[in-house]
Amino acid sequence: MSKTRVLVIDDEVQIRRLLKVALTAHNYDVYEAGTGQGGLNWIAMHKPDLVLLDLGLPDQDGLEVIKNLREWSQVPVVILSAREQESEKIAALDAGADDYVTKPFSMGELLARLRAALRHASEAAEEPLLTFEGLSIDRSRRMVAVDGVEVKLTPTEYELMKVLAANAGKVLTHRQLLRAVWGPAYEHENHYLRIYVGQLRRKIEPDPSRPRHILTEAGVGYRLV
Repeated sequence: MSKTRVLVIDDEVQIRRLLKVALTAHNYDVYEAGTGQGGLNWIAMHKPDLVLLDLGLPDQDGLEVIKNLREWSQVPVVILSAREQESEKIAALDAGADDYVTKPFSMGELLARLRAALRHASEAAEEPLLTFEGLSIDRSRRMVAVDGVEVKLTPTEYELMKVLAANAGKVLTHRQLLRAVWGPAYEHENHYLRIYVGQLRRKIEPDPSRPRHILTEAGVGYRLV
């Protein structure tokens, strides 16, 4: 069985070394690039399964790398950066990143985010039935069930659920969700999301005040797990 190939794009040699040792120990094949352009060239030639990308690169900002990459590739990209501002995270996710991990990071968290990004990439082939610990979404029948019992959703609730499910494990920003469900004219109407996420949680969560499926990424958006 072939190993998952990960390209690390980071100008810090110590970080690249650390990631190479840690990820290799977890059965990943790890490759390195120290610049944005070097990383883009490597991706074009070798097509890795996943990219770990730092935003502070010497030749170009990581955001530009993502925007360039998304013009010709949908390879999963997980940002690994010391930038902590919500605006930075939102910009990276809106540009096409799949997830964002802030330095310093725990290896356990990073590995979990990599698995989620890879899982989302494999499920993006539009499998009709998605299941998450008692929650199932049947996209061919437009049906959602909890523990085998159908849950009645409004058309808008179902559209929101469908978008979250199609991107399971991935953080979706408020803007991405609003554009996908309501259209570009509504991308700043965050109160729509608060209302509809609250309604969905009341219907699918065992305890809506402590959700286990639709998680809030504070100031950024939501993630279905």
